[in-house]
Amino acid sequence: MRLLFWLSFAVIAYTYVGYPAIMFLMARFAPCRWRKGNFNAPVSIVMAVHNGADKVQAQVAHLMSLDPERVREVIVVSDGSNDGTAETLAGLQDARLKKVILPEQVGKAAALNAGIAQAAGEILLFIDIRPKVAPGALAEMMSNFADPKVGCVAGELVLNTDGHDAAASAVSGVYWRYEQWIRNCEAAWDSPVGVYGGFYAARRSLVQSFPAGIILDDMYQPLAIIRQGYRSVLDRSAIVVDTWPGKVAGEFQRKVRTLAGNYQLLSLAPWTLSPRNRVLFQLVSHKLMRLVVPYFFLLLLLSATWLGVDDTAWRVVAAAQWAFWLAALASLRVHVPIVHRFVAAGGALLVLNLAAVVGLYKFLFTSGPLWKIWSPASSARSVARLEAKESA
Repeated sequence: MRLLFWLSFAVIAYTYVGYPAIMFLMARFAPCRWRKGNFNAPVSIVMAVHNGADKVQAQVAHLMSLDPERVREVIVVSDGSNDGTAETLAGLQDARLKKVILPEQVGKAAALNAGIAQAAGEILLFIDIRPKVAPGALAEMMSNFADPKVGCVAGELVLNTDGHDAAASAVSGVYWRYEQWIRNCEAAWDSPVGVYGGFYAARRSLVQSFPAGIILDDMYQPLAIIRQGYRSVLDRSAIVVDTWPGKVAGEFQRKVRTLAGNYQLLSLAPWTLSPRNRVLFQLVSHKLMRLVVPYFFLLLLLSATWLGVDDTAWRVVAAAQWAFWLAALASLRVHVPIVHRFVAAGGALLVLNLAAVVGLYKFLFTSGPLWKIWSPASSARSVARLEAKESA
């Protein structure tokens, strides 16, 4: 049992502390820098939308205003929308706007493939319906392509957490800053294994068609580009603002979908686990280890509890774990001023690890397309209701 406890502790510590420390040291002492400079190639923006009638007109106007000299076309794909999105698009008139109307919902990956087929720009910029691009961010992002070794570029995501509950704020705040820091370290050394899917760009000549039904387009495309010998990098000066679900239940469902997508990615693209994958170490350490960590948390708790039956010191260790997880669970249901701010991070950790377990279940037993287990459109509607409430 002692061996089981320390093995579990080692796996958890490596996942959350050891690997990030390794990446920090590699980024600090063995960086692989890339060149930024003037790069004025034409850009095609590709956006897939399902039931976004309340936001699509404003987002199209926003995209059209980014950099008219650089953005040659904005391609909007309505993915089987039935809320008036197609009709709203039909009423928009702009020579640079291309509309692709799919009669049936086929999922984001297939919708993006339809948009890619229409794109003529040298650079493709993939964006979602929610994010707002900061002034100058597009030019900063494009400047990275001045380095011929760079094939994919993502920006710096700033999350708006106004009106979020504490656990959801912890996921969108502390956890996301931690996650983005790791990705920046990976990019400084070589390449991150994934990017924020709501705002990233790639060379048209390197872009691969997405496998049907794939959830994690923002992992598949960068990895496919890295596979061709290029780099995926992050630019912290290319800022984009987005809002994730404001309630812990919505954030849990979003993470279930994402973590189920990790299993799906491995099944649809088994080459990602090949030694020929240049970032295999990062993929295993950053993504796959987090899929198994929940089970080691459970083993850590059970082994300490077992050892604590006959040993006071182990009883204290077990009691500390039980108290932590019970406080984390309580933080999701009960709001206690001041104290809640401290236990919310534990609640976020609990949500993320439970989502990994449920994600495996969803991957194994979901009938029909896996991308249907959570709808970004429902999250967008929740955000819209929150914004309307605040403005009222």
